[in-house]
Amino acid sequence: MAVVPPGSLMRKAAFGVATHALRLLQGRRRVTLLVGAGNNGGDALWAGYFLRRRGVAVSAVLLSPEKAHAEGLAAFRRAGGRIVADVGTPDLVIDGIVGLSARGPLRPAAAALVESVEAPVLAVDLPSGIDPDTGEISGPHVKAHTTVTFGCLKPVHALADCGDVHLVDIGLRPVDPDFVLLDRADVAWPVPGPSDDKYTQGVTGVAAGSTTYPGAAVLSTGAAVLATSGMVRYAGPAADAIRARWPEAICTGSITDAGRVQAWVVGPGIGTGGSSADVLRSVLDAGVPVIADADAITLLASTPSLWDARDPDAALVLTPHDREFERLAGPVGADRVAAARKAAQRFDAVVLLKGHRTVVAAPDGRALVNSATSSWPATAGSGDVLSGIIGALLAAGLDPFLAAGYAAYAHVLAAELGADGAPLPASGLMEAIPAAIRALRVAP
Repeated sequence: MAVVPPGSLMRKAAFGVATHALRLLQGRRRVTLLVGAGNNGGDALWAGYFLRRRGVAVSAVLLSPEKAHAEGLAAFRRAGGRIVADVGTPDLVIDGIVGLSARGPLRPAAAALVESVEAPVLAVDLPSGIDPDTGEISGPHVKAHTTVTFGCLKPVHALADCGDVHLVDIGLRPVDPDFVLLDRADVAWPVPGPSDDKYTQGVTGVAAGSTTYPGAAVLSTGAAVLATSGMVRYAGPAADAIRARWPEAICTGSITDAGRVQAWVVGPGIGTGGSSADVLRSVLDAGVPVIADADAITLLASTPSLWDARDPDAALVLTPHDREFERLAGPVGADRVAAARKAAQRFDAVVLLKGHRTVVAAPDGRALVNSATSSWPATAGSGDVLSGIIGALLAAGLDPFLAAGYAAYAHVLAAELGADGAPLPASGLMEAIPAAIRALRVAP
């Protein structure tokens, strides 16, 4: 950094902002800058300088005139930029109110200014008012169409809606990531080879459903079948429903009769009574990886003695939504990644914290985030489908952390392919799994 001329990085960053602004303008000519104190405002002012040199009419609203970046403001004025008191009617607004060091929502004056914006907003580094580390939105904030950031992506870009995010290389040294944001190229789905058979490909056991909730069993079992399990063994009271929908599944009435499996899915729709606790106890003691979802999580939270049945050498994946997480480990809070990491270490298990931005954390501190492309999967049975996919990947021998992450990605992709902009029941999501796997195997 000592050899970089003063202001060089800011001008590189601002040039990147201006370049993306020109793309968004598509020939239109009016831009308003919202300029806060410090370097974020400086980035906006320098971007205004570069836009002025391309013939764009640029105005700037200074939220703290006495604290505006001096060199950026001087350059902006030299280029013919105008200082104004309100947003006006521009074609694009550039948000340079606050940067990565800010916390909390917008202050009243900035919030009122943002409220008056009707044009698309390009945010510098992050939409102002959103927490940069957790993505928390606790009050007034900028809703960005596009965000331009520099050097590396930050947690906020995965944990909050920042619009289309573009990364500009300004020559900064790479840093160790706080967590991984999965990309399609990262997901290596296990597929059978010429020497595989139904046993080597992975035998998934499913302990799900009840006479009250047979659908949970159908969805979990079907997802395991479609997610490339070599064989699925179902054990439970919904065997007739399973046979009717999935004739390839091996069905028995109880865990003890199920036969050998390489991973268990347990919990969806089993209930929380004594017999359900016995099922969970047997699965945890089986000595194979387990994915515990739904009622299994409730049982673990309400009956701590069930933890004693767990084989200490067998992997465990827990898949709570926020309310189940709270029963198990306390409130999630604003920092979802930190909460999932803490729970993973506490329970020595992979924790998949469901949500529009799903977080997966491992006991060793690894974490990844997977963002949904729509909200169609927010429907009854969607989690049962996810459980079956995870079970299939565990049975195939994947690292439980990767199994949970890959399943979350495929789940979102299946929803995207299956919905196509229309309502998507869980059965439709399940049926789109093969299409998602085919898409994952094609280079992006």
